[in-house]
Amino acid sequence: MRIGLPKEIKNHEYRVGLTPASVRELASRGHQVLVETGAGAGIGLGDEMYQAAGANLVADAAHVFSQADMIVKVKEPQPQECAMLRPGQILYTYLHLAPDPEQTKALVRSGAICFAYETITGPGGGLPLLAPMSEVAGRMSVQAGAAHLEKSKGGMGVLLGGVPGVAAAHMVILGGGVVGTHALQMAVGLGARVTVLDKNVDRLRQLDLVFGNRIATVYSTGQSVEEAVLDAELVVGGVLIPGAAAPKLVTRDMISRMKKGAVVVDVAIDQGGCFETSHATTHADPTFMVDGVVHYCVANMPGAVARTSTFALNNATIGHAVALADKGWLQAIKDNVHLKHGLNVAQGKVTYEAVARDLGYDYVSADAIKA
Repeated sequence: MRIGLPKEIKNHEYRVGLTPASVRELASRGHQVLVETGAGAGIGLGDEMYQAAGANLVADAAHVFSQADMIVKVKEPQPQECAMLRPGQILYTYLHLAPDPEQTKALVRSGAICFAYETITGPGGGLPLLAPMSEVAGRMSVQAGAAHLEKSKGGMGVLLGGVPGVAAAHMVILGGGVVGTHALQMAVGLGARVTVLDKNVDRLRQLDLVFGNRIATVYSTGQSVEEAVLDAELVVGGVLIPGAAAPKLVTRDMISRMKKGAVVVDVAIDQGGCFETSHATTHADPTFMVDGVVHYCVANMPGAVARTSTFALNNATIGHAVALADKGWLQAIKDNVHLKHGLNVAQGKVTYEAVARDLGYDYVSADAIKA
């Protein structure tokens, strides 16, 4: 199979879909890997490293898309990339379609076979291809939130962990999953006063066993969310419904009654965000204010630590990339139900139920798609 690696073009996105080690893995199995010149340059992965791993360098993205049977990326294809996809071509990347009707329409129109990292499941449950970026984003949410509590960045001028004689800031985490757990680790380490809310009591029990009296665990209801948010200096939103739009847990009214200079970090923004006031921002312009509350809603947070993120992501994605290349997409999803869950769009049909429901498409089972 001919596998294409284009350079990412989203704002300040320096991650790359395949490392030289991943290219070597594919090339050693007889596949041809086409790499756009400079694809990994932003994180120190030079063209010579890709050539040494067995890649063929091509001049631009147009050559990659026109020649490859499978495109491997990190972020969702931008409009000009969607326009280059063709029927039967495999796209393997993050998609986050539920809050993005325009991208969904473009992928349906393309006729391509589109796999989303974020809906591929794992044998032990969970979302193993989303997990590494959620780990990064969870940790970064605390860094970003702490930085934007500084007065010069629009915050109230509070040190997250406080100092002796001065109380630490109150940080609230919505969701006790991968994002929430890694945010907890960072926040507790910095000395913040932390409350985590979740609807899964077993998960709250697990977090309580790990962190003990260093955190407060609260069952998530409309009232408990409101009470926590209004008392917080920093709120991190890390809720997830796989493949579907994120629930709006924090209303515009709650935001209007929060402390002035408080910060919200919406890690769920890729799925539409869990704050009613959220809209996606970029690393170039990461924040905006609503009612005196700083909103940090960068849609590709892990891109800020692109080198770490690239290697963590490749550890999770290369196995399925090899399967798709070795077997072809149809046989690969027959052999692996977890990979089948990643098929979101194929041959002009929406094959992921939550996306179809949220965006008003007819749902077609992956099993109904034929080569």
